Amino acid sequence: MSDNMDSSNVTLRMILPGREIGVIIGKGGETIRQIRADSEAKIHISDGSVPERVFTVTGCGDAVCMAYNLMCTKLEAGEEGKGNKKDNLNLRLVIAAAQCGSIIGKGGSKIKEIRETSGANVNVGSDLLPGSNERCIAISGEKEKVVEGIYQIVSVLASKPFSGNVVQYKPGQAGPPFVGGGPGGM
Repeated sequence: MSDNMDSSNVTLRMILPGREIGVIIGKGGETIRQIRADSEAKIHISDGSVPERVFTVTGCGDAVCMAYNLMCTKLEAGEEGKGNKKDNLNLRLVIAAAQCGSIIGKGGSKIKEIRETSGANVNVGSDLLPGSNERCIAISGEKEKVVEGIYQIVSVLASKPFSGNVVQYKPGQAGPPFVGGGPGGM
């Protein structure tokens, strides 16, 4: 990884529906504790009284990528004994709207490069998430492709750190839950 990935602190957030959260948290928080220890990233999970929750992952680029790799592995495997393994992952990442230009690139060149190098389907939402100045990046595909796409996104975020104020999206506090898509955005 580049020097920027090692030294810059990066925050990458992800929205997860309630039904998928247990796989990452694990029984008694065992799985998330292990992911935190293995990745050395700080991982905060928003309040559980709403249908979806936000995972905030912070650390050096390597730590953030490792945390997402481990979480994607858990999401792909599904719950033990339930036979709900996934062939494809569909993640909703959350970043400051002001950083979306860096992800998209001039004339869409950077997002095209991310799609081509990772093989993942990556789409930046055109609208702000309710009550925030953040936008959603939908990333989907096989686990390895999604993890590579996240690596590419984290690389961009690490190389162009954001120093402005972020009004974070909080599920349940600003209208209905974000369910993705719509014309023009996704």
